Parts: sequence; C-alpha cells; structure tokens
Amino acid sequence: MKTVHILIPALLLAPAWAASPAEPVRTLSRAILQELIEINTTDSVGSTTVAAEAMRKRLLAAGFAPEDTVVLGPNERKRNLVVRLRAAHSGAAKPILIVGHLDVVEARRADWTTDPFRLVEQDGFFYGRGTQDMKGADAIMVTTLIRFAQEGYRPDRDIILALTADEEGGTSNGVDWLLKNHRDLVDADFALNPDGGGITTERGKPLDVEVASTEKLYADFELKAVNPGGHSSLPVPDNAIYHVADALGRIERAVFPFELNAVTRAYFGSLAKAESAQNAADIRAMLADPPDTAAIARLGRVPQFNAEVRTTCVATRFDAGHANNALPQSARAIVNCRILPGHSAEEVRLEVERIVADPAVAVRHISDATAAVSDHAPLEKAQAPVAMRSDVLGPLERVAAKFWPGAPMLVDMETGASDSKYTNAAGIPSFGFSALAVDRDDVRAHGKDERLGVTSYYDGVEFYYQYLKALTGGAAK
Repeated sequence: MKTVHILIPALLLAPAWAASPAEPVRTLSRAILQELIEINTTDSVGSTTVAAEAMRKRLLAAGFAPEDTVVLGPNERKRNLVVRLRAAHSGAAKPILIVGHLDVVEARRADWTTDPFRLVEQDGFFYGRGTQDMKGADAIMVTTLIRFAQEGYRPDRDIILALTADEEGGTSNGVDWLLKNHRDLVDADFALNPDGGGITTERGKPLDVEVASTEKLYADFELKAVNPGGHSSLPVPDNAIYHVADALGRIERAVFPFELNAVTRAYFGSLAKAESAQNAADIRAMLADPPDTAAIARLGRVPQFNAEVRTTCVATRFDAGHANNALPQSARAIVNCRILPGHSAEEVRLEVERIVADPAVAVRHISDATAAVSDHAPLEKAQAPVAMRSDVLGPLERVAAKFWPGAPMLVDMETGASDSKYTNAAGIPSFGFSALAVDRDDVRAHGKDERLGVTSYYDGVEFYYQYLKALTGGAAK
C-alpha cells in the first residue's frame, strides 16, 4: 500500500505563543543543523569523529577552553565530543548532563526524493537524514551553548554536553564507552536525553508534551534456514527461502499480549483528557477492569498507541540465495523487537521461536554491542522508571506551557530505545525530552524523506535556551 504524506504548511505548525529566536540565532542554528546533516555519520561509511570535530571547532570559536571541549573515542571513526560549560562558582551542585547521538541510520539516495545528506528546506520542512533522529536536537544543544558563551552566561552548576557515536546500531556506543573509560567527564546529578519525548501534534495542533521516564528494551534476532542447495530445475520442498518467509508471515500475524505498567497507565489516563471523543472513550474502556478488547483493537490501529501496550517484533532485513539458477543454500532474516519493561530478550526469543514453530528455522540473538550471534539472549530486563523530580520537571512544565499552552505534560514510556539505558544503569537518572513537535502520523525517523518542521526546529532552539536557564539559575527571557 502506498503511503500518502500530506504537507502541512509551516504556518499551521506554529504554537499559539513562542518567543521566536532572533534572526542571528536562527541563522546560526540553521548553519549548525546544515553542517551536521551534511556530514555522513552512518555506521557503514560515515564518521562521528568528523561531526564531533566540526562542533568542537564552533565551540572553540565561541570561547570555550580547549580543555573543556574534548574529542575522544575507541577508534578513528567513532569518536565523541564532550563539552563543559563551567559554573559561575566552584563547589556548585553536580552537573547536568545532556546526551545526544551523532550517528544516523543508513539512507540510500535512490530511495529518497531528496539527497538524504543535504539539508533541503521546502514546504515548511527541513529534509535530511537525522532531522528528527537526532541531529536536529544536537544542533539545538550546540546552538544553546554557543549562545550562553557569547553572552557570558555562567550557570549555577556545570552543563555537560556529550555528542556520541553508535546509538543507531553500531558496536562502539559512545555513552557506554565514556561511562566506562572517562566517567569523570560525564558524571552528573541527572541527564537530559533529547532522543526521547517531545510534543505530539495532530495536523499541527499540539496534543501533549511528553517526557520519557522509561523505555522498551531493544533486541535483534536472526532467523536462519540452511540447505544443501542444488540445481533450480529440481526444486525441493524444504527450500530455505520458503521456510524463512513462512516464519516471517507468522511473526507478522502474531500479536503479543496487551500489557500496561504504572507509567503507561498514568500516561493514557492523562492523555484521555486531550484526545478526540472516540479515542478518549476507547482509552477509558482500555483502562477499565477488565479492559475492553474492542477498544484496545481500535486504539491499536494507531502505531504509537499499539507500541505503548505491546512488545512488538517486525522483520527489517532479508538475505537469501547465491545465484538465479540455484536453490538457496541459506536464507536469513533479521527481526527487530522492542520489548516491554519486565520482560527479557531471552523470553521474547523463546516466544518468537514458538511463533515460528519450524525446527528448520533457527532463532538466535544478535548482540547490539558486538554483533555476535548466539543461541540465547540476555536475561536482563528493561530498567524501572526513574523517579520524578520536581526540580527537573517543574521548570520544564512552566516553560513548555508558554510554547504549547493547553497541551498537558505527560510522563511516558519511550517506545524505542535510547542511550538512557546506559546513564540510568550508571546511576544518572535520565529524562527524555526533545522539545521538537512532530505530527504523530508523520514520524519519519529511520525512514524515507525524514523531515522536521522549520517552525518546530526554531521553537526547540528557543525552548532549550530558556529551559536550561531556568534549570541553572538564570531567568528565562
């Protein structure tokens, strides 16, 4: 089925109120976004080191000391930038850490309408790989620190920004590497992760302001069938491709159990106040005891709602055969799962194996750290939600109310996965909030023609400038 994208004019995406950045700030922030988008940081051929060095050059030019802007990492292509804005006085409270990944998902020019590694502005949107995930947010953070430096702003605690490698599936994750090798550079009281949360809109109208306090667990599984092969004129019933294809069909039709946790139950309870009449009624029916299965089914047609209440598994890659005139000697597919808190990757691997129900297809786990394939998956489960903190969320809610008035602030579960799993595990409670508004039916992260509203981007630029000042002792202008 062909997907039809409706272009929403930028004017319709504007919130009811926002102190739009002055023209010099808009020019600066656009230039930083363009520079980041146009540096290829994919795992296959790109380099986060080049992007990190480019941002370091800008920060040095803004007045940051060399010792406060360091680029380091495990190899030449996978280095990370860590920059520190010093507090006004020594002995201040522990720093705030902001984490953002520089790497992006692979993108082929042939698949896109525009060049994915060129920033293109049209129809009120910025197009380019990483606009939504997450170079838009990275550019906002660099812009904010440069603004602070230019005006001589000194916070009441250090602000640390870490722009890192390999969140998007590489084997040299920057946050993990920094915590293990240079904890002193990134140790903090808490972390902000703009790779989660944000403003959900519908045809440009803000519905809610979402802050991620927990997230699903990421897992990749390999489905593989092997066969001696042979001449294609002598087909056999145990064709490896058919085995794997049938397995993928079963996974496509499988539905994991409906499940709510404390975060998602509270999230939907608050969301019902801002949703359409039908959705609100369905949400209340879903939250009832017992839950209404028809309401769950209707809400499940919205991908974001379905992902909040179920573990999801989907085929993402397929590779088979070695010649057009030969029976395949092997067929291999990758299935990516996003697992609800409370469940382990091994538990889901066993469930996928049960769904596949074919001894000819091996279901094995692929390590996201090393890419090694193994017969069993880790037993660890997703971490518990972080405790809410009024010193973090209070200022966020106050500033957000000026930009998106009437949109309630909700604490939710990130349906993807992010580097917060590393910071939380290290004892640095992490809160996901991007400050970027995206229509819920226009989420193009990882997809074709990824884009971000121009107004959404500039609102994010101004929001984080005001929010970080509110967090660190400065009055928001």
